[in-house]
Amino acid sequence: MELLHILTYLSLAMVVSYAAVAPETYWKSVLPNTPMPKAVTDILHNDKSTDIQVGKGGVSVNAPGVNIGVGSGGVSVHAPGTNVGVGKGGSVSVHVPGTNVGVGKGGDASMHVHKPKPKPKPEGDCEKISVGEGGIIVRCHNKKKPVNVHVSPFSYKYAAKDDQLKDDPNVALFFVEKDMHQGNTMNLHFTKTTSPSSTFLPRKVADTIPFSSKKLPELYTRFSIKPNTEESESMKNTITECEDKGMEGEKKYCATSLEAMVDFSTSELGKKVQAVSTEVNARMRTPLQKYTIEEAKKLASDVAVACHKQNYPYAVFYCHKTTTTKAYIVSLVGEDGTKAKAVAVCHTDTAKWNPKHLAFRVLKIKPGTTPVCHFLPEDHVVWVPY
Repeated sequence: MELLHILTYLSLAMVVSYAAVAPETYWKSVLPNTPMPKAVTDILHNDKSTDIQVGKGGVSVNAPGVNIGVGSGGVSVHAPGTNVGVGKGGSVSVHVPGTNVGVGKGGDASMHVHKPKPKPKPEGDCEKISVGEGGIIVRCHNKKKPVNVHVSPFSYKYAAKDDQLKDDPNVALFFVEKDMHQGNTMNLHFTKTTSPSSTFLPRKVADTIPFSSKKLPELYTRFSIKPNTEESESMKNTITECEDKGMEGEKKYCATSLEAMVDFSTSELGKKVQAVSTEVNARMRTPLQKYTIEEAKKLASDVAVACHKQNYPYAVFYCHKTTTTKAYIVSLVGEDGTKAKAVAVCHTDTAKWNPKHLAFRVLKIKPGTTPVCHFLPEDHVVWVPY
């Protein structure tokens, strides 16, 4: 790889050494007694995400195509095609598929050539995009996907589109409270958002990126997204829902970083909180199938903050606080043996919801008549005080 490319990565290491506190560290400082739910750790540790570690005398950054580590007086860089390491003794190593160069303390160099292992080809055209200090994301464009974007079923002021009843896997997550009992069976489909590679950006980076419908053309350019595509419409929907006013009695907030989500949730509920998410014990995505309820446990409070992951180039959560909510942890087993501990939320007052909301169309009930419940996808988080 060209020297200029290598120097660019090395420059990034020098910049990142001044990065803000890592999101994980911030969580532990604010919530030392609250374990991270799997939804959060999965996003933080996504293989395609940016990983920043700052230690004594050095920094390590791992991102799609970029891994920079600084030890005591040294730096290492790893990317598809490039690995540069500088140790305490002044040694440098460079690794490129087919090429490995090492320079020791005495100035010796060695080169090894080997054939790299083939990697699975990602869907669509993918590229790395730097979004500032410590922030790198991957965008993949699948040209075969038609422009078909649904409104979020977890924003209760919007009506469902007709095709959403057929195409949206979240349809299978809605039910009525009386059905949540041991031995009952439900057809369920647990999913994640359609942008699983999106990761948390450090708040210091996220706060520098506009999050406004007025800035959409600029955002499309920044993230290499073409207008009038599924990606651009998803971005537009997310920002529009975030900018719209919440329903009466609902306090909402869109968190563009993990730190922001922690701050909003603790400001509303206090720091004695439990954060939970749905966990499906399966390596691969599970199909729509019949699940049997083994046990349902209600969480302590009827006040909660639910944070729903949105379709966006980086992790954005639509969070809202309600005082007419009951949250449960439900143990389930699928027909294929898949076990799940799913978070279920029941809304006891739906009178102000849109009469054509997805839940009413699926369950064939009217607003305000009976509590509406739904399981949460795997990458959503519910906060409950204890």
